[in-house]
Amino acid sequence: MRAVIAQSLERIHRSNLIGMGVVPLQFHKGDSAESLGLSGRERYRISGLDVLNRGELPKEVSVTATDDDDSVTEFRVVVRIDTPMEAEYYRHGGILQYVLRQMAR
Repeated sequence: MRAVIAQSLERIHRSNLIGMGVVPLQFHKGDSAESLGLSGRERYRISGLDVLNRGELPKEVSVTATDDDDSVTEFRVVVRIDTPMEAEYYRHGGILQYVLRQMAR
């Protein structure tokens, strides 16, 4: 799974990420990489996105960031897949893969 966690997402950037099969995630208001002490070098585990494969649209998911010294930071983020069609694109790995699968039917 590929994901981007950002402070905010413009509509076009969010749409482009989904179109490439990348999950757009947004920090909750008041949270940021800085406030959570994240450097960007952590290993990230995102829990709760599996429901997308069952046709559900989660509003938020949990993220666990583990640093090189094994310190762990856990936080929740907002999932910015806002419509069922966007979820469908994501499930297929992006819009191109979705279109190709539709053409192959």
